Amino acid sequence: MTDFEATRAMFYLPEGVVYLDGNSLGPLPRTAAERAKAAVEREWGEMLITAWNKAGWMEQPSRIGNRIARLIGAESGSVVTGDTLSIKVYQALAAALAMRPDRRIVLSDKGNFPSDLYMAEGLLGQLGNGYRLKTVEPEDVAANIDDSVAVLMLTEVDYRTGRLHDMKALTRAAHAAGAITVWDLAHSAGALPVNLAGAGADFAVGCTYKFLNGGPGAPAFIYVAPRHSKNALPALSGWLGHEAPFAFDLAYRAGRGVERMRVGTPPVIQMAALEAALDVWGAVDMTDLRSRSIELSERFIAGVEAHCSEVQLVSPRDPHRRGSQVSFAFENGYAAMQALIARGVIGDFRAPDIMRFGITPLYLGEADIDKAIEILAEVMADRLWDHPDYHRRAAVT
Repeated sequence: MTDFEATRAMFYLPEGVVYLDGNSLGPLPRTAAERAKAAVEREWGEMLITAWNKAGWMEQPSRIGNRIARLIGAESGSVVTGDTLSIKVYQALAAALAMRPDRRIVLSDKGNFPSDLYMAEGLLGQLGNGYRLKTVEPEDVAANIDDSVAVLMLTEVDYRTGRLHDMKALTRAAHAAGAITVWDLAHSAGALPVNLAGAGADFAVGCTYKFLNGGPGAPAFIYVAPRHSKNALPALSGWLGHEAPFAFDLAYRAGRGVERMRVGTPPVIQMAALEAALDVWGAVDMTDLRSRSIELSERFIAGVEAHCSEVQLVSPRDPHRRGSQVSFAFENGYAAMQALIARGVIGDFRAPDIMRFGITPLYLGEADIDKAIEILAEVMADRLWDHPDYHRRAAVT
């Protein structure tokens, strides 16, 4: 059994704060600062450029990729880290499209994260030749999978509502129609059990600064199913994705396996912090994590609905159909969230009216949930949100 009191002690949490925003940015693991400092002082400082070999910087993206692979049900050697999530979406989608050259449709849903859709629009616009992005309501995805679809591109957990797609069923349907799948795990990795290999997924991408707690700007990852590793074409043929980077050939030769999906120089210092964050997972069972997440989210929903009639649950009622977050709609949701933050309960807001609360058992317990319910009830009952300061929009919501 996972000891969640022990995992909580592994994080720095400011006194008096209930942190319900790990679905946007995970808190600081206590060992991360020291690990990053060591990368700066002992590796960069003392080893200088020799640290690429001596400190294992060059292997870092693959080493970390294998650690993430364990958390997302991926085969060893099928995940590599580096670059940003948008870049990894572009790579995965381009590679998937190249596998179905006779088809022109990328199917997604209207709940997908906008950045994924932006990257798809940009890529398809560059390709021209009849390529187009088709978006449908989340519940209509399965009905729209047919033999015109080249790629099914979905985010497993909806960033606004927490709605959870059935990865295995939709991947099976896509394959039956001859389509390739690209799954975004931004709100799945570290939040719930994922089984890419078991689902038969083709490609997957994700970020590491949310539930994996790698810190702001932590690198993204990409998964390529081993059966595709020799044929997946890297649209961004970067130096470090070359088969032999230090041969300095003028012509590009794709690296072996998922290594070909490396692009630029890895963010070594940020990756050092991420490696420290991943140490937390050594004592965590994902099934335990999921069970505890459901317990806490059910407690939160029950408490909020009992005391805050002004808000409406927009996350799926069935806990097995949502990820590790709970979302409520409220007309003045932005202001209400600012009032909560001012009182030490940190969640976030997504337009037009959604208040999001991440439920992360690694560092949250029943007392935190109860305190958040109590303060939200006060904010709503006394209209504490109705203050001019709370209506003033900041750059990040």
